[in-house]
Amino acid sequence: MFKTFHGFHLVDRIHKRNLLKKRRNLPTNSIKIAIITALTLLVAFIPTETFHDMGLKGLTVVQHRVIALFVFAALMWLTEALASWVTSMIVVVIMLLTVSNSAFSFLASEEYGEFVKYADIMHCFANPTIMLFIGGFVLAIGMTKTKLDVVLARVLLKPFGTKSETVLLGFILVTALFSAFVSNTATAAMMLAFLGPVLRSLPADGKGRVALALAIPVGANLGGIMTPIGTPPNLIVLDNLNKFNGIDITFPEWMMRMTPFVIILLFISWFLLKFLFPFKQKTINLVIEGEMKKGYQTTTVIVTFIVTIFLWMFGKELWGLNTNVVAMIPIAAFCATGILQRRDLEEINWSVLWMVAGGFALGVALDKTGLGNVLVESIPFASWSPLIVMIISGLVCFLFSNFISHSAAASLLAPILGLVASGISSDPTAGEAFASMGGPSALMVGVAISSSVSMILPISTPPNAIAHSTGFIEQKDMMKVGIIMGLLGLILGYAMLILFKF
Repeated sequence: MFKTFHGFHLVDRIHKRNLLKKRRNLPTNSIKIAIITALTLLVAFIPTETFHDMGLKGLTVVQHRVIALFVFAALMWLTEALASWVTSMIVVVIMLLTVSNSAFSFLASEEYGEFVKYADIMHCFANPTIMLFIGGFVLAIGMTKTKLDVVLARVLLKPFGTKSETVLLGFILVTALFSAFVSNTATAAMMLAFLGPVLRSLPADGKGRVALALAIPVGANLGGIMTPIGTPPNLIVLDNLNKFNGIDITFPEWMMRMTPFVIILLFISWFLLKFLFPFKQKTINLVIEGEMKKGYQTTTVIVTFIVTIFLWMFGKELWGLNTNVVAMIPIAAFCATGILQRRDLEEINWSVLWMVAGGFALGVALDKTGLGNVLVESIPFASWSPLIVMIISGLVCFLFSNFISHSAAASLLAPILGLVASGISSDPTAGEAFASMGGPSALMVGVAISSSVSMILPISTPPNAIAHSTGFIEQKDMMKVGIIMGLLGLILGYAMLILFKF
């Protein structure tokens, strides 16, 4: 989180509260860690032949170790005994020491199977997808430091006038637009900072301020679906879709499918919020203070932002520029002009990037050790109904994402579903039916949608936690909206993916 971002105090308050909560839960977490470690060791030291009896024919010792690592990561992410990024880092280090070609010598016998090149694991930290995310972070830094975000928010909200219901729509749509290109957390903090004085001025006995406060997390969560860089699960899914199924969805392809879908959901959320929480005060006078800084740096940010978005949309078709390569342009431009400085780099949310890198490393291990092939050959994916697989995967992801980090849920499920998609596609009969329902793209992108529409609880997403911290929202109100929007998002999302294929 950037300290210069409007509303940083809201995020800082949440972080301090979470830190205090973790200290109080230290004994409980210690027990969780001990149990998970014991279970992981149990899986690791079960004779490999046991898995052969379970149907995993030809499983090697190295592949057995990868299964144990998956068990460790899954249980740690699900229980949150450790922070998600800490789990990722531990998994990467253990992977390097046990399943890489630089593992401990006494664990690295050629008889144990195919080892992963240690460089392939380390490359996950410089994965092109990580660079894409950093490019998005850097654009957000530039907008914040030049106050361009304030001006944009004021300009974009002005057309919605002063009528309470249209102001509500304005906050939903503008929050979603910012969230498509800027961190969901930063967007929610900024918009709630603008909205704070308005919330305090509304009648205490009215429900309108609940609608306005909920508009921010709803807009932020749904808006992140719109672009590949909007939220980490999008990038995790795209990376695994390419790794296991050889499918590369471009920036414009993603936006062409997702933007209409998100707009429909945003308008549904508007109708829902104004129906559940009607305004008592019919007009709202919104004042957003702050002026854009003048000078070459602001001009640089504006030009770079426009050029970057244009190249993300059309660069591949016009000049063959990869989306990940384009993400490096704002980094170079802002470094050269002094907009991006050392302290700005220190404030980038590296924990999110490390969390994502850990998920990528698990996918690499699954692929390079040959465990993926063993699973595809041993488990009859082709006999499963593609529609049932989609429904179950969507519901499981939705359930997980309401209780654990969206990134953790996607990191856990994406490699597995990538294998499932590969297994179903490889069967002539099931593959044809699967392709008619959107194929691997529908199954995998469904995970990204399922995670983003998971917003039932304050702990489900940082935007939810920030909005709840204002004190204007009761948990039952958030649950009501979260359940309705979540189920609608799942139904409409999968219908869109099946009918309008990538």
